[in-house]
Amino acid sequence: MVIVAEDVLVPVRRPDLQEMFEARKRVFVDLLEWDIPVIDERYEVDQFDDQHATYLIVPRENGGHAGSARLLKTTLPHILDTLFFELCAASPPRGPNALEITRFCLDRDLDARARLETRNQLVSGLVRYALEHGIETYTGVAEMGWLQQILAFGWHCRPLGLPRIIAGKMLGALRIDISPETPALLEANGIYRRASLQRLDMLEAA
Repeated sequence: MVIVAEDVLVPVRRPDLQEMFEARKRVFVDLLEWDIPVIDERYEVDQFDDQHATYLIVPRENGGHAGSARLLKTTLPHILDTLFFELCAASPPRGPNALEITRFCLDRDLDARARLETRNQLVSGLVRYALEHGIETYTGVAEMGWLQQILAFGWHCRPLGLPRIIAGKMLGALRIDISPETPALLEANGIYRRASLQRLDMLEAA
């Protein structure tokens, strides 16, 4: 199961999302040493964590956070067009059928097997979300090692420009085109999982 949280007014103040923001702080600030905001010395939150963001969360068996990703609308200011536009050779894809994947986060304390499975569930959840919501394109920015993994998944994915060193890190921008054949392309590489999407508000109601 992949949990979907949408239309949350102040996401960091939601107790059921705070573990995700804590995990993001441990990964992006403590481990990767990104120079990004931290709230209350616990939560990694930036200007894009607002009611317009969508979060996909892979829960642990006990209900905690295993992995997550954030989706941003490309019709609004987002990371690629406001912070890393120089990574694109031309204007990046934008529109109601294009979303940006950001903050792809796997909990630091997962062992290698659990980390791989969480990654696969999260990637699969992103594909399923796109197919269910008419999303045809994802964009994103990634450090070189992760970028190479994404390009090798088997789906239709290509760089948007040449990688560059920014703030001491080699970064690249990419686009992923989603279609009904995407699950089969990922499945051929052992990545796709047939997990269901569950809205957070529906789970709370239940």
